[in-house]
Amino acid sequence: MAESVDIRALNERIERHSSFVTNIIAGMDQAIIGQKHLVESLLLGLLSDGHVLLEGVPGLAKTKAIKTLASLIDAQFSRIQFTPDLLPADVIGTMIYSQKDGEFKSKKGPIFANFILADEINRAPAKVQSALLEAMQERQVTISTNTFELPKPFLVLATQNPIEQEGTYPLPEAQVDRFMLKVVIDYPKLDEEKRIIRQNISGEKQVIRPIMTTAEIEEARQVVREVYLDEKIEQYIADIVFATRYPEKYNLKDLKGLVGFGGSPRASINLALAARSYAFIKHRGYVIPEDVRAVAQDVMRHRIGLTYEAEASNVTAEEIISKILNKVEVP
Repeated sequence: MAESVDIRALNERIERHSSFVTNIIAGMDQAIIGQKHLVESLLLGLLSDGHVLLEGVPGLAKTKAIKTLASLIDAQFSRIQFTPDLLPADVIGTMIYSQKDGEFKSKKGPIFANFILADEINRAPAKVQSALLEAMQERQVTISTNTFELPKPFLVLATQNPIEQEGTYPLPEAQVDRFMLKVVIDYPKLDEEKRIIRQNISGEKQVIRPIMTTAEIEEARQVVREVYLDEKIEQYIADIVFATRYPEKYNLKDLKGLVGFGGSPRASINLALAARSYAFIKHRGYVIPEDVRAVAQDVMRHRIGLTYEAEASNVTAEEIISKILNKVEVP
């Protein structure tokens, strides 16, 4: 009984603290028509302190969405266009000689911002990708002998184009794993497309004003950590991840030859964090199995290695995750 009272009190607290989510979604809707999943994914990354990899054909408002989110929060925004001739120094910064002082000084690169849009991340060589991914993991940058902390919140949103693969450097599996979510964005619906046309030919410029500060985001992240995660939900998350490693133990023998490697413990951690943030977005103080299922595809799709047999049979990671979600017992 005491626990149910705690949950009720926690629910009220979460509902009170998560009210800003509605305002942010309303602000995003001013500039972005449709793409509800994209907007939710950006919020999940922001609240969970995790980076997001967006994949979709050009023109689906990937860049516009992150710029709008940065405008709604009083934060610094940097856009880095990844190209084959980009150097690590172009991202993190370098040492420059100051003639006035007669010494070398650190010149910080565009990575020193709250929101980083890494546009077409697979266009740059491995050296540049690894410089960015190190900053994402360590939350700090070393220029020569000086180490600088990155600002908080620090969120990297990388985009990649799935259709044009000439002259690209695909991210290695181990590096893709640094992203909390990999979100695949689809075309808008027909009625949304008509609204998009109408909005863009009217010539009206949307003015997006900040409605939150970075300090308020940090505070919200602290509250997200209080969202109740039951032991049964923990077990459910562990079962989903273990089913990607040992499918035969979960009566999924047909997946055995299709999965080269399953999710790592990082998959379990991110699944729990994303489910918590999803519950927070829905103004709830506790995680339910539907929250886990809602975020499972985005958290897991880039963490499952497919065998040659799976690729030859045109089996996708999404299909494998769906089979696992349908088979693993829901608490």
